[in-house]
Amino acid sequence: MSGLRLAFMGTPPFAARALAALITAGHDIRAVYTQPPRPAGRGHKTVPSAVHQLAEAGGLEVRHPTSLKASETQSEFSALDLDAAVVAAYGLILPKPILAAPRLGCFNIHASLLPRWRGAAPIQRAILAGDSETGVTIMRMEAGLDTGPMLLERAVTIGRWTTTAALTDELADLGAAMIVEALARVAAGTAVETPQPAEGVTYAAKLDRSEGLIDWSRSAVDLDRKVRALNPWPGTYFHVGQERIKLLEATVFDAGGAPGTLLDPAEADGAPVVACGEGALKLMELQRPGRTRQDGAAFLRGFELRPGSRLEIHHADALEAHDRV
Repeated sequence: MSGLRLAFMGTPPFAARALAALITAGHDIRAVYTQPPRPAGRGHKTVPSAVHQLAEAGGLEVRHPTSLKASETQSEFSALDLDAAVVAAYGLILPKPILAAPRLGCFNIHASLLPRWRGAAPIQRAILAGDSETGVTIMRMEAGLDTGPMLLERAVTIGRWTTTAALTDELADLGAAMIVEALARVAAGTAVETPQPAEGVTYAAKLDRSEGLIDWSRSAVDLDRKVRALNPWPGTYFHVGQERIKLLEATVFDAGGAPGTLLDPAEADGAPVVACGEGALKLMELQRPGRTRQDGAAFLRGFELRPGSRLEIHHADALEAHDRV
């Protein structure tokens, strides 16, 4: 197969894996669209996206419009004379003139088994909901939110210890291989496009920083999922007095008590154990403000949390809708 004339539209490392695969496959990447460089880190230095950095290193033209609605932007896109466009976690809605411009259409790499978890945060929502599997769908894009017909769909297991960070890496590699395969089928005229089922539609709302607050009145199972789902961003945390403690790793523990109560750490290899609305949570890795991350036992040696004391309970009723299927 000769290379297709493509535009690539994506922003984070998840998308950069797909761009790298398309370059390796020999496609003619006419332009790369990504989000503008933004401040990052403690120094708030402006940093280009992962896709921007990869494209620039490969000598590709990089464009980062803040919107695709302007007629001039749409004309510039149309002038690329594309066979297809590939979209992966781009961050902008594609208007109809953009969708219609490539000869063969626009194709999206979506990190879920559609129609479950359409929307912005499918990986995190799958873990939060306790799904046993997720995957990648390659779909033809249309005006609706992740509603287009599917070309390829492959599943992966969500394990007991799976975090968003690990699952994102796995799905990024899978999606990169799948988009190369899907485009080969499109170019050869052998692609089969299957409409999404009408049943089983759920939406993956965008994450908010406030979702990271631990509510000890929730079940330990729910909180374990939250810690894994919000790793690395926005992260989970709780308060002890005026200190905001990051909870980096945790696991369900077979114990119980009034929610928020510190239980005997001797039963958990010296790590803090906190009673929840149902069950208890063993706090395996934590971080105090301005300090390095510590395992639970080391944290307790430098921070006085006595068995029987109670942690503050911040009810997250207003946030629960984000976690519901």
